[in-house]
Amino acid sequence: MRIVVLGVGNILLSDEGLGVRAIERLPLACALPPTVELIDGGTSGMEMLEELEGLDALIIVDAVRAGRAAGTPIRLAGDAVPVFFKTRLSPHQVGLCDVLATLELLGRAPKHTAILGLQPQSLALGMELSREVEAGMPELLRMMINELLMLGIGASPATIEAR
Repeated sequence: MRIVVLGVGNILLSDEGLGVRAIERLPLACALPPTVELIDGGTSGMEMLEELEGLDALIIVDAVRAGRAAGTPIRLAGDAVPVFFKTRLSPHQVGLCDVLATLELLGRAPKHTAILGLQPQSLALGMELSREVEAGMPELLRMMINELLMLGIGASPATIEAR
């Protein structure tokens, strides 16, 4: 299996950097097998086409604006994934949407795609996550591990701690 956990976002805009921060913390929370590749996608777009081509599973980690309380965990999969890209939180989502559409057109789209994230509190200039999103980070890490478990990839959530 080829599985990519892709953290996206702009770390200069507080909670917008959630995906990148989560990718940095996941290997500290659990051991992952070599079949799982962690990618810091930042604000990348079409340049990620080759890295995401023909995957068995793609787990995108990002701030997800869903009109809920800040720090609320959110999981989108199946038909909800395209809907995520209709309400853009930031410019990187346009590029990622283009990548997924291109892979679909080429018949090389991931077999399974899920978006995991938290409702952001702040998108203001700043390198730190808001208090609410930081408090939700342990749950987001558990969600990432659970998504991998659903795909048959063993990882233990027992070592997750708040940072």
